[in-house]
Amino acid sequence: MQPFTYVIAPSAEAVPAALADSRTRILAGGTTIYDLMKLGLEAPATLLDITAIPGLDGIQVTEGQLVFGALARMSDAAAHPEVLRRCPVLAESLNRAASQQLRNMATLGGNLLQRTRCAYFRNGPDYPCNKRVPGSGCAAQEGLDRGHALFGGSEACIAVYPGDWAVALVAMDAALDLLGPGGSRSLPVSSLHRLPGDAPERETVLQPGEMIQRIRVPLGRLGEASTYHKIRDRESYAFALVSAAVALDLDGGVVRQARIALGGVATRPWRVPEAEAALIGRRMDAALAAEAGRLAFTGAQPGRHNGFKMELGARTVADALLIAASRSGMP
Repeated sequence: MQPFTYVIAPSAEAVPAALADSRTRILAGGTTIYDLMKLGLEAPATLLDITAIPGLDGIQVTEGQLVFGALARMSDAAAHPEVLRRCPVLAESLNRAASQQLRNMATLGGNLLQRTRCAYFRNGPDYPCNKRVPGSGCAAQEGLDRGHALFGGSEACIAVYPGDWAVALVAMDAALDLLGPGGSRSLPVSSLHRLPGDAPERETVLQPGEMIQRIRVPLGRLGEASTYHKIRDRESYAFALVSAAVALDLDGGVVRQARIALGGVATRPWRVPEAEAALIGRRMDAALAAEAGRLAFTGAQPGRHNGFKMELGARTVADALLIAASRSGMP
């Protein structure tokens, strides 16, 4: 790890100016940036500690929304009684991520900005990787692609977005409050992460100098009948092979609204509106859930080693739909 300067940000308003130096990186929980620095994937000249900024670590219910400060810890959000009661998909996505020690340190804003766990990206200069060195190539294209994307890939990159929290937020139509050199703006979480295209080194649409201040999640019947279903190689402390964030609004067992987002299978959190639309106006049962699961993987483009994710994913979505439906009081 290279030497760096450590600076404490006195206020949120001071952050955009400090980030004008492209060699400055934000430090919050530290569970991502320190890891990347040890791997040689980041070498900031300055770490800007934002944890002393007041007012960014709270969790509130206000005006029909859950409002999470960007500095709220994963473990605190997962255990919050209003999150558990009114939007279990959010609590489950956090509880099934990382280890308890990491969840006690990691922040919600930082979690959204974690980088891929693709081994070709993280294992240094031994393999070509367009995320690490633009224009060098993508070793995964001809390599072991078991954990790589079925959706959203390009010739330049097929690395999977690794997070869980963002997938649940996309299913819940969440939004971000951002602060940057040009002032404040709001952004849907679904628009935060970029497809790789021919520039996979650019992973989000955040503008230079911008920071996440808050995450806002609308509350309602959809949130109450929701779940995050995650399938992985081992039961804990592992990234998803496939995951599904599902939320339903049912009336007498008939679907009025549905949200389905996939994780572990795409280059960013992946919403599947065709599968959602197929549920509307129909009575939820195992057959309909299985149909929606298959529709969710229409258009998937498997590689040599990850085709098993299509059947696994369809079943994951189907199971998640039935779990969510059971939380609506449907027999």
